[in-house]
Amino acid sequence: MDQAPAEALVEPPAETTLYSLADGPPAPGDRRESDRQLTIFRVGSLMIGERRELCLIKNISSGGMLIRAYCSIEPGTSLSVELKCGESVDGKARWVEGDTVGIAFNEPIDVIELLATSMEGPRPRMPRIAVDSVIWVREGADVHRVNALDVSQGGIKIATPLALQIGGHAMITLPGLSPIPSVVRWCASGCYGLTFNKVLPLPLLVGWLQEQRERLRAAS
Repeated sequence: MDQAPAEALVEPPAETTLYSLADGPPAPGDRRESDRQLTIFRVGSLMIGERRELCLIKNISSGGMLIRAYCSIEPGTSLSVELKCGESVDGKARWVEGDTVGIAFNEPIDVIELLATSMEGPRPRMPRIAVDSVIWVREGADVHRVNALDVSQGGIKIATPLALQIGGHAMITLPGLSPIPSVVRWCASGCYGLTFNKVLPLPLLVGWLQEQRERLRAAS
């Protein structure tokens, strides 16, 4: 199938904080920003000694997080990060590159539980969760096997060399779940973003993510 014409391609929407199912903290170079995109990240609060500072949280895993700091932080600095109202996680700055800091938590956190809590109350965007899963996309009578890169209650990002029609309707099937009616919204760099016609119930998404996490751990 030929690639869609260039004029059909649109840029993906603004990025948001990425929740990862990986166990370890971020490594240097693990950045998810694009110079062509406006980024909208979750605002976090840092405590360094008795000093409170704000930061932008780029991604979170059970072992650590990647932040954009607005103060000077040296590698090895002990600090705490407020992830939920009134609750903090202790960690240490493992590496620093410019204003980007990789933090390793002293103890692992439950990303699934954090995700569920973060979805309570008003928010500008639904949090995305990084995944590495084979899923199926059906356009009309054609069924494609593709790789899912991240998912939220409202949509999914996939990687495929196929040319999907921007604005076209598709059925997304995640392993173990019923097909989800969706619309193809954007395409960039071999990736497509699709929005679900209906928001996925949180318990359904959390249960699926837990199964994916167990699969990744069993394979490691």
